Amino acid sequence: MPFTYSLRSIFALFVALLVCALSWLLGTLIGQHTSQQIRQDVGRDMAELSYSMVDRLDRDMASRASVLRVLGNLQALRQPDDIAEVRRLLDSLQQEIPSIAWIGFTDPNGRVLASSNGILENVSIAHRPVYLEGRNGLFIGDVHEAAMLAKLLPNPSGEAMKFVDISLPVIADDGSLAGVLSSHLSWAWANEIRDSILGPSQDRHLVEFFVIGQDHDILLGPQDLIGQKLELPALAGLQPGQSRWQVQQWPDGNEYLTGLTLSQGYRDYPGLGWTVVARQSLEIADAPAQNLLRSILLWGSGLALVFAVIGWLVSSYFTRPLRDIANAADRLSAGEITEIPELRGSREIHQLSQSIRHLVESLTLQQTALGMMESLAHHDALTGLPNRMALEKFLPQAQQRSHLQHDCLALLYLDLDGFKPVNDTHGHASGDHLLREIAQRLRGCLRDGDMVARLGGDEFLMVLQVPGQDGQSHARLVAERAIAALGQPVLLEVADVRVGCSVGGALWPVDHAELSVVLQLADEALYKAKHGGRNRAVFHDGQDERLN
Repeated sequence: MPFTYSLRSIFALFVALLVCALSWLLGTLIGQHTSQQIRQDVGRDMAELSYSMVDRLDRDMASRASVLRVLGNLQALRQPDDIAEVRRLLDSLQQEIPSIAWIGFTDPNGRVLASSNGILENVSIAHRPVYLEGRNGLFIGDVHEAAMLAKLLPNPSGEAMKFVDISLPVIADDGSLAGVLSSHLSWAWANEIRDSILGPSQDRHLVEFFVIGQDHDILLGPQDLIGQKLELPALAGLQPGQSRWQVQQWPDGNEYLTGLTLSQGYRDYPGLGWTVVARQSLEIADAPAQNLLRSILLWGSGLALVFAVIGWLVSSYFTRPLRDIANAADRLSAGEITEIPELRGSREIHQLSQSIRHLVESLTLQQTALGMMESLAHHDALTGLPNRMALEKFLPQAQQRSHLQHDCLALLYLDLDGFKPVNDTHGHASGDHLLREIAQRLRGCLRDGDMVARLGGDEFLMVLQVPGQDGQSHARLVAERAIAALGQPVLLEVADVRVGCSVGGALWPVDHAELSVVLQLADEALYKAKHGGRNRAVFHDGQDERLN
């Protein structure tokens, strides 16, 4: 029998799968929407942070340039008669603005007259860009290394020192060049700006930041990437002051949410073409959406289990009527007298119970009709005795029963003597009455398990179950009892009549192993009985018994 599931289990499983499917679908949709929303929010944050840092760098550079302009307009520098006073001013400025690593004042030929902390005094820097460019106007140079100055300045970190140059000419009262005011801003100042603006985001969201020069060299960023070129598609076409964000694949092969802004300068400071880039790993950016999806799926699984249990309990209410119908049907199939209950649940259950009730009633009527038809088909209409069809059905069963009990079957052919004259003299109605009386007397000669059938006309056959030993004696007793019973007068409406009976018998399997052959032997014995004087029983072995 194939394995099947109960309706309750199927219903509970369906509810669980439905809740899981809905949870997965809603979780996926919500996760995708949330992921896109988070990417947009984080991307805009990256762009805003990059803009804030670019703006701060530009403002600070413009501010440093303004401070140098103010200092260059002081009379102490326009007419440098007191070098000590100039040195005091330079030291004071460096103390107020720690990002100024070195500031000095040169004569028109490039020799340093005064400097902060006296560094490089009386040294010519006439060949340095900070002097050469500063003679002609305000000069702001890009980030670079200064090997000579780096040796003279304190460097606790030990890393290569980088500077940004700012220089401008100092004009005397007569309009001549009084000297050049030069400064080196420590690039560590950019790190300070980055940490002040971006530090909290960097710690919380694992954000990384880069300052890229005009030639796309990395000026500020992770130490192992400084000096390398950074080529990103998002850098193409970026206009000064413009911010944007995109999902970009970086040279390391990973995807990042990338925000970037190109410097546009501040006031009369044109900027150096720096680009500030902020990035966050796409995996980290999507983590909240993934956590939300996992939470939805986890809660969905829990709800699926809860609803499955509820569905299993609720389904029992709907399946109970079906179980009642099934139990009633099982009792009917077992032969118990019962009926299908009429259930008043849902419309479908009520309709089902009504349909099955009508079906059972119809089948019962049909079975009754079939039983009656079968009885008519297997019984003689006149005498009510079994006919040839019933005999053919009975003989194999009797054979099997005798074989199991180690008994024999005695087959007795009976033929009435003197029946035809009664039929001819008194009419067929009297003959039918006589046959019914004969049938009744033959039934009285039988024992439990025996059978007598009318084969046609006035011919009958008895099937007796007799012991395996001395079976013929038992069969002969029944035959003699039948001859004696049939020999008694029969009271008809017209007269009393008397008939006799001849019997021919054979035993299975004593006389032969084939039952059909035994029937033939019994018929032959009947022939001998009728031609031997009638009113007697003759068996296959030739012995006969006449009843006078």
